[in-house]
Order: sequence, then structure tokens, then C-alpha cells
Amino acid sequence: MSVEAGDGFETRAIHAGQDPDAATGAIVPPISLATTFAQDAVGKHRGYEYSRSDNPTRAAMEACVASLEGARHGLGFASGLAAEDAVLRTLDPGDHVIIPTDAYGGTFRLVARVHEPHGIAWTACDLRDPRALDAVWQPETRLVWVETPTNPLLSIVDIAAIARVAHEREARVVVDNTFATPYLQQPLALGADASLHSSTKYLGGHSDVVGGFVAVNDAELADELRFLQNAMGAVPSPFDCYLVLRGVKTLALRMREHCANAQAVVQMLREHDAVARVFYPDESEVARRQMRDFGGMVSFLANDEDAALELVTRTRLFTLAESLGAVESLIEHPARMTHASAAGSPLEVDARLVRLSVGIESQADLIGDLQQALDWVGA
Repeated sequence: MSVEAGDGFETRAIHAGQDPDAATGAIVPPISLATTFAQDAVGKHRGYEYSRSDNPTRAAMEACVASLEGARHGLGFASGLAAEDAVLRTLDPGDHVIIPTDAYGGTFRLVARVHEPHGIAWTACDLRDPRALDAVWQPETRLVWVETPTNPLLSIVDIAAIARVAHEREARVVVDNTFATPYLQQPLALGADASLHSSTKYLGGHSDVVGGFVAVNDAELADELRFLQNAMGAVPSPFDCYLVLRGVKTLALRMREHCANAQAVVQMLREHDAVARVFYPDESEVARRQMRDFGGMVSFLANDEDAALELVTRTRLFTLAESLGAVESLIEHPARMTHASAAGSPLEVDARLVRLSVGIESQADLIGDLQQALDWVGA
């Protein structure tokens, strides 16, 4: 079928890039496992030469997710960090990047321990106030890295305001849209130059695939990223692309349930004596303006570190594990798990913090599970 840009999100999630197979009529795009493709003559092929460079299943996934992001171009990668690495490789030695003071620990590790030794300078900045850019901006600043909601404190950054400041100074803005997903937030429509995902998370949605994605509108930037995608070879397998395609078909449905469950969890946490503070975007005016809903991620401070460490072992349905964004609920201690690499840096995480990825199980069961664990540590 022909899918138009004006078609609804749910329609594009099911049909964009996924016409019935021309040879067989199969409704589900075939998983093309071929590593190489026959050529009609030297240099003359039918769109595919070698699966690192391009692959039919990957092309279908890229077209679909790009459509969901409202992007002209989409590129799949082997992981979210591989996607981040490709974006950072568009910088030159001597360039400067601004990163958030609250961000994924792997992003900090990649910038500070991989790219900084090769000439990329960086500064951490609280991006909740776009005016804060003035204090850290340098003549060499070429990129502003945004997370919103942030990981793990769920802070909200005004994408449009940051983009205006950066573009006035001829710098690009990349938004890690993993927590929000394209269903809840459209960074490119708000002025960002690139929207990036760990497709391992909500796009895949079932804890069974590792992948990354970058969506852009600018053709020159897309060509540069596509060159890096091919030259570096950090591409997703055809089967991984199939799993992401399968996952995004239900993204809208899942996100609605994630959001509803998260808001119920937040209400309970805000009323419990064992919780010192709750982090969730529902009280942010900017979030209400740039997001459809507030997402399935929730963080909170226990009364002390020992309580946080004990709490994460006391839940039954919230599984103690890293990662996020899948149908099952997860709980973790960021300071010792996902953000351990940020210890001693401006991105260091409070040891009392607990992060929840609220799944789509029964709402009453999730609240009961957390309630009993909080009651135990609070007794």
C-alpha cells in the first residue's frame, strides 16, 4: 500500500516501508539473510551489493522508523552507542561538544573516554535553562547533545529553545529520543538536527534485540552518517531489523499503557514515607508542550543508600536488571549499574536514586509489588 506522510502514526508504524512482498505477497517483509547480491553487470545491481552497505530488511526498518520520526532519512546501527559514535564522528579534532549534566552513563563514557583522547573537547551543562549555554559555549562548539527526558532524573529540556541558540551559532543539535520515543515526541519538528535512539529499548520493546537508530532531515548529514555506517560496519543484522520492525507495530499501544502505569506508580510513590523525592516529567510545562504524554520511566530517591540497595532486591515483578523500555517492568540502582562509569564526573548520580522502567503488567500488581518493597525498607 502507499503510505503518506499525513497518515496516522499507528498506520505508518504498521505499513511504512513494509509493502507486501512483490514476489510472494507476504504481508511481513522477508528477513533477507543474504550477505551479497548478484549483479547484472560490473557496477550494475538492483539496489543491493553487500549487506554491510545495505540490506532489504534493514531498508524496510529504516524507512519505517524514519517515517515515525517525521524524517527524510533514517539509519540503523548495531546498538544505541554505535549510533551515538557515528554522530560524534561527524566532528573534527579540536571541535567542542556540550553534553548534559544528567545523561546516560554510556554517553559520558563514549565522549570522555573514547572521543576526548582523539581531540574532541566537551563540557557538561544543565540544559534545562537554554541561557546556561552562554557560560560554556566556545568558538569551537559544534554540537549540543540533548536528552529529554534525561536519564536518570527525567528532567525536561526545551528542544526548540536549545535549537534556536545552537543554530544561531552554527552548531548542530542531536536529541537522544530513546525515553520519549517518536510516539511521544518529535525532535526534528522542534528544530533538532538529529534524533537518536537505542532501539533496544521502546522501539524493539521486548528485551530481545540490540540496536540503534539516527533520524535526520538534512541530506548532507545523512550522506555523512551513511558513509560512516558502511565504513565502520556497526550495522544491525537483518533479524535484528525484523525484530525492531515487529516491535514498532505496537509502539503506540505499548506507550499508552506504559504512560498510564507510570502515572499510577508516581502517585503511589509521592505518598509513601520511604520515598524522599520522585522524578517524573508530569509537572513540567515544557513537557506538556513538546510531549504527547510523559513516558514509562520513573526515578525516585530512597531515604538513604542502604534503603535504595535493599529496595531493588525486594520487588517481585520489577526485575533487578539494566536496560529499559520493554513490556516487563525493571528496577535498578543507577549509581552502581547503568551510570557507574559517571562516578567522579559532573554526571555522577546520587547513591540514593532508584530508577524504574514501568512495564505493561497489571497496574494493581505493579503498585502492590512496589508498595510491599517500600513498606519493608521503611519499617
